[in-house]
Amino acid sequence: MTASTPLLSLKGITKVFPGVHALENVQLDLWPGKVTALIGENGAGKSTLVKVMTGIYQPEEGEILYKAIPIQLPNPESAHKVGITAIHQETVLFDELSVTENIFVGQYLYTGLLKKLDWPAMHRKASEILTRLEVQIDPRATLKTLSIAQRHMVAIARALSFDAQVVILDEPTAALSQHEILEFYQIVERLKQDGKAILFISHKFDEIFELADYYTILRDGVFVSAGAINDITEERMVAMMVGRAITQTYPKVECTPGATVLEVKNLCHPTEFANIHFSLRKGEILGFYGLVGAGRTELMQALSGVSRPASGEIVLNGKTMHFRQPADAIRAGIVCVPEERQKQGAIIALPIAQNISLPQLSQLNPNGVLNATREWQLANEYASRLQVKAFNWQQTVETLSGGNQQKVVIGKWLATHPEVIILDEPTKGIDIGSKAAVHQFMSELVGQGLAVIMVSSELPEVMGMADRIIVMHEGLMVAEYRAGEATAETIVSAASGLGREAA
Repeated sequence: MTASTPLLSLKGITKVFPGVHALENVQLDLWPGKVTALIGENGAGKSTLVKVMTGIYQPEEGEILYKAIPIQLPNPESAHKVGITAIHQETVLFDELSVTENIFVGQYLYTGLLKKLDWPAMHRKASEILTRLEVQIDPRATLKTLSIAQRHMVAIARALSFDAQVVILDEPTAALSQHEILEFYQIVERLKQDGKAILFISHKFDEIFELADYYTILRDGVFVSAGAINDITEERMVAMMVGRAITQTYPKVECTPGATVLEVKNLCHPTEFANIHFSLRKGEILGFYGLVGAGRTELMQALSGVSRPASGEIVLNGKTMHFRQPADAIRAGIVCVPEERQKQGAIIALPIAQNISLPQLSQLNPNGVLNATREWQLANEYASRLQVKAFNWQQTVETLSGGNQQKVVIGKWLATHPEVIILDEPTKGIDIGSKAAVHQFMSELVGQGLAVIMVSSELPEVMGMADRIIVMHEGLMVAEYRAGEATAETIVSAASGLGREAA
């Protein structure tokens, strides 16, 4: 293999599922010591291509070459032996095991005739790998004691333990703080220095242009373009991804807010937040910004009945609420689209129609018999409004792209006709086209008089969509701004606990 030869090449890859071409004639080259960004909307075929590369799926057509030699990947074990590994957004690790055990699970080192586990050797090698990555993690520490960023480092260390040469990083920074993202960048640079060929999948353009040397774009399962990252602009990349220009990423419609619908007075939680106070009006988007651990999600859980505050008041339309469970909040008119859509927002093994109709089961079963026609009508109304891409409304949610899963969860709660909708990280892990669609729909909701609370770790999203921004730090409100009053630097400074303002 020469310097001009890719380490791994995929040529003419075609993968067909019943009724759909998931991939058609896809090309991809990965080079040693280089990062290639795989770019496309959710549903473009990125995940399917990764599964082909890791032996989970076998293509109907095309070939895979490793060091210019054709290879077969009939199963994940074969990809592992070649040296191909994938590190996903949701890292598959074991909380109750030590760092060393997670690194060597399935490939333990043994000693002696009796083949006893060689823990000293494994601890020593784990320490060596972590040192190579310049990561300060105790190999004997239990995984559950580590941060999300540190878990990612353990997953990378596991890949290095079996000398992986091709490392696939699938949305690796989705749950990381800004500081942790910078640390992750340094890890990627070390992998490049070690000559690893890296496939980087992300919807964040700043990360793509920061890390990638090359790019490959897919759209609807078809190869669109590839080249050097320095030879393409963000605008051109977006147009290739979606087949159109995204003219307004934040299509905020200016409208005059109506009456106050929600008041929160000195709300406190025993451990997560204290002295929270704000009001929300109809036709208004109130944005919450803060770093990881600021208490935003925990506050939203209290507002939506998932947890109970220790003190303070939640006042909805002038009436003090006492939510004992989420059903109480839903009946009152407050619904929450949670951050973890697959774990908390939807039952992904069920069809779209059943997910959207779940909160309405009592109305759809007045005599103990499901009104299937009404269920379909309900699903059709909200899935169509949100432009969910699916074969039909009986398709299971787990088979949808992340953006379409999010639309199903939003549709489910809109079907309850709420007065306040809480969107916790509404565009986390979804592509730019789906983001624009969610933002457009948010704008339409406030135009119809709905009150919206949006929690987001993406500062441009908060600044682009919110009428007011509340900044939290370590469970406290530290600043409040009207749209256009503060710069990005001011908001980040407040979120970091610097230069606090009375909120």
